[in-house]
Amino acid sequence: MTELKNNPRDLAVDALESIDEGAYSNLELNQVIQDADLSEVDKHLLTELVYGVLQHRLTIDFYLANFLQRPEQTPRWVINLLRTAIFQMEFLDRVPTFAIFNETIEIAKRRGSDGVRKMVTGVLRSYQRQGTPSLDNIPDLTQRLATEYSVAPWIVDQLMYELGEDKCRKILDSINQPAHLSVRMNPIQRSTAAIRQSLSEEYDVQESLLATDGLRLQNGPGLAQSASFQAGEVIAQDESAMLVGETMQLATGQKVLDACAAPGGKTTQLAQKVGPDGQVIAWDIYESRTRLIQQNARRMHLTNIVTEDHDATAPCPELKEEFDRILVDAPCSGIGLLRRKPETRYLKSKKDSSDLHRVQLDILDNVASMLKVGGILTYSTCTMLRKENQMTIDEFLTQHPEFELLKTQTDKKVKADRTDLSLNIYPDDFGSDGFFIANMKKVK
Repeated sequence: MTELKNNPRDLAVDALESIDEGAYSNLELNQVIQDADLSEVDKHLLTELVYGVLQHRLTIDFYLANFLQRPEQTPRWVINLLRTAIFQMEFLDRVPTFAIFNETIEIAKRRGSDGVRKMVTGVLRSYQRQGTPSLDNIPDLTQRLATEYSVAPWIVDQLMYELGEDKCRKILDSINQPAHLSVRMNPIQRSTAAIRQSLSEEYDVQESLLATDGLRLQNGPGLAQSASFQAGEVIAQDESAMLVGETMQLATGQKVLDACAAPGGKTTQLAQKVGPDGQVIAWDIYESRTRLIQQNARRMHLTNIVTEDHDATAPCPELKEEFDRILVDAPCSGIGLLRRKPETRYLKSKKDSSDLHRVQLDILDNVASMLKVGGILTYSTCTMLRKENQMTIDEFLTQHPEFELLKTQTDKKVKADRTDLSLNIYPDDFGSDGFFIANMKKVK
């Protein structure tokens, strides 16, 4: 039996407990992998277990409900241990049931009392004997979809209201698919063709369907171990996010404000486009986050980024008409990132979305005067909710007649035949994150 400290199933329980207590899934998982001595196979299993349980937690809890007599009195680690077992039984076909039983019961025995071992054994055997509970027994459509796809009911309700049941189902199905590893190339020292050739020696490489400098990578080492990453030639970024810089009509020598910049993915893209004669001022409210921007800038050999610890809602009258372009990549509910950050689907509320709408407007109102006449103000979010997207823009434009909404256009003409001026990308459209981009020109 694998020692518990190097057992991916046991480590998954620890990670899930930490995430329940507020840790970010990606950071927690990276830390656990770093601290443990795991083979590549076990790292993969650990990752599958953590993200799989998070992605399917409501479904798994529905399956477990009839087999746990007092779930509120059951230790949290035991609940998470059972979740990992049910996830493997229902969603990982390659893992034999006897292996799941043996490992789960052994962990229960070594971590808990004999009573815990008996309880876990009883739950697993009863579940195997009675079979998977049917979701058809849930009469309410919203609740059934929320349970089937493991998303908070308010999100399902909102997506159905805004986009219709068919589109809602497609989005929900897509967010439980594995996320692609995508990177944006930085051709400061070598051409994109040379960077792609280097990457092809380590990965299976596909050109992005959305972004000019984007690639999808498969079947290779962790990105941080890649020679191209270490050389500053690529940065991890979702393909949807790469579109922001493409749409801003950037030119060399421009001065740009990135008002909500950390961790710096878009900041570095803006810096590449304005070149060494241009400048990007990158704000974030926390020093720890501006340090992330600085780290990315150094690794990518970009010297035209100036970071400042600054609240984007704080007035700066001395910056009136200072910038050629301004990006507000606004704080949002992150509902477009449910594939990459699965815990988001349980942590956010409808009130959070409404509160963020107000913050978004405050930021836009504050930076509007900092833009030169003729300049472009770009607003983006990684959410799919109309309240934080088009409604925010509509309200801003009503209050600021000096701006007019442009049609957002990308290099590869993504959704070019749409009627909306703003650009909405949904997770099922291209297998990328949900995203919203609007561009507004200051005309007077």
